[in-house]
Amino acid sequence: MAAKANIVIDQGADFSTTITVTDDAGDVVDLTGYTSSGQIRKHYTSNTSFDFTMSFGVPRSTGQLTLSMGRAVTSTIEAGRYVYDVEITSSANTRSRLVEGIATITPEVTR
Repeated sequence: MAAKANIVIDQGADFSTTITVTDDAGDVVDLTGYTSSGQIRKHYTSNTSFDFTMSFGVPRSTGQLTLSMGRAVTSTIEAGRYVYDVEITSSANTRSRLVEGIATITPEVTR
């Protein structure tokens, strides 16, 4: 089951946050061989999405995954409430949702 976490992204600013992936026992998961993806959408069925840039910690055995979005992307997202999630896929092609929640885009004043 995915963790629930709401995030706030400032429109027109760089965004970054790091997740440490753990198993049910609380042990860090070695992310060697995994791929990842994450998106923001206005609602679950929206055709328009904004992708997070995903990067794994070095070494991958740290279980860290950083999701980020540059200001060139955040400046194109209209202020408001969105939904997001982050998923990882193992080398055996097993997909797991790590985190999901509400992404609030706060409006930019300075341009």
